Amino acid sequence: MVQTIPAKEITLRQLRHRFNLERTDDEQFFREWQDDLPELTDFEKQLLGQVKEEYLYLSESPLLEVILKMVIISPLLRLAGFFRHPFEITAEKEVKIPSEDEGIIVNGRIDILIFKPELWVTVIEAKGTKYALAAGIPQVLAYMLANPNPEQHILGFITNGNEFKFLKMTTTKPPKYAQSYTFALENKDDLYTVLRILKRINQLIQNL
Repeated sequence: MVQTIPAKEITLRQLRHRFNLERTDDEQFFREWQDDLPELTDFEKQLLGQVKEEYLYLSESPLLEVILKMVIISPLLRLAGFFRHPFEITAEKEVKIPSEDEGIIVNGRIDILIFKPELWVTVIEAKGTKYALAAGIPQVLAYMLANPNPEQHILGFITNGNEFKFLKMTTTKPPKYAQSYTFALENKDDLYTVLRILKRINQLIQNL
């Protein structure tokens, strides 16, 4: 009998046992968040300062995911250039991911998916301010496993407003993933670095 599990309830252990997902510590596997990051203009830094100020004000009360998308994610994606050609964006994309042994199916809805025609670029998950990032990482990884182009790596991005983390996965068998450091909005320059990484991802995808 096939068991259906909501993506938000999946665990790393289940992903490892059911999908053979492996974490790699190879330093060369995920360089996109570290190498050749573009510099920001003073104007971009000024806009990020406004984003940070607005977030800190609004987060005095718990923020729901929908507000977080407007306050944090949307400005970052716009400044990184993902609202322009050749990228497209969809929200609440439903996915079903069957396990290798067909024993379970993971289903859920991707918060935000950035793609080019026939090519997934980045899976984005927003969590409310009361959630720790670690709780959402298995969910993002499950969505990344649904990448329809296993020969092409897929990137993930998760935030609860104050913290940010990037992930990379290759879905050729066995699927492997790695993750960046955790960046924090309250740290002086971390929000700058998050935008620089997003801009770098844009550059790399443009050159594919």
